[in-house]
Amino acid sequence: MKKVLVFISLAMMLYVSSCYTKDDKETTKNGEGQTVQPAPGVSKQDKIQRGEYLVNVIGCGDCHAPKKMTEKGPAPDMDRYLSGFNSTQPMPKFDTKVMQRDQVAMFNPELTAAAGPWGVSFAANLTPDETGIGNWTLDNFKRALKQGKYKGLENSRDLLPPMPWTNFKNLKDDDVESIFLYLKSLKPVSNRVPDAIPPAGTKS
Repeated sequence: MKKVLVFISLAMMLYVSSCYTKDDKETTKNGEGQTVQPAPGVSKQDKIQRGEYLVNVIGCGDCHAPKKMTEKGPAPDMDRYLSGFNSTQPMPKFDTKVMQRDQVAMFNPELTAAAGPWGVSFAANLTPDETGIGNWTLDNFKRALKQGKYKGLENSRDLLPPMPWTNFKNLKDDDVESIFLYLKSLKPVSNRVPDAIPPAGTKS
């Protein structure tokens, strides 16, 4: 009887342990190369699903997804989903007057490029290709999303409108990680987005 109880106890310990270690290989790394593991009992897939939910609710595809024109208007091009401004298209032409103070802002038809007093900005490629966030760490992504730093690099310029990073700075770190893991799970799309164009008369 004693041996049976010992066996049952060991079996329970192994089961509980497996719940906390089954995702050891499903990890990401921060900027220091340290392993970042999901919280106990939360799998990487759970976080990816949470990230997909957040991306859809926040509306990242409104600006970062190229569009196809349909009978109901523009819809995301799922073959190039979240790959940013389509660099194979001609550079959009904007009335330079909108780049002056107290004038309206303008978007291209796909909503992936915008012009205003800040110049012309282009929605970034968020897919895990090297032309997107393929080489980014979680720290890079967090710095871009919550501090508004270009490519998530310290001492880089601020992200330009219409990127609403001042709202995203309130996201919890767990949610930022979930979004990052989801984006890293997408199909990579090779698309090198053009550099922002400063207003006339200013330097980049």
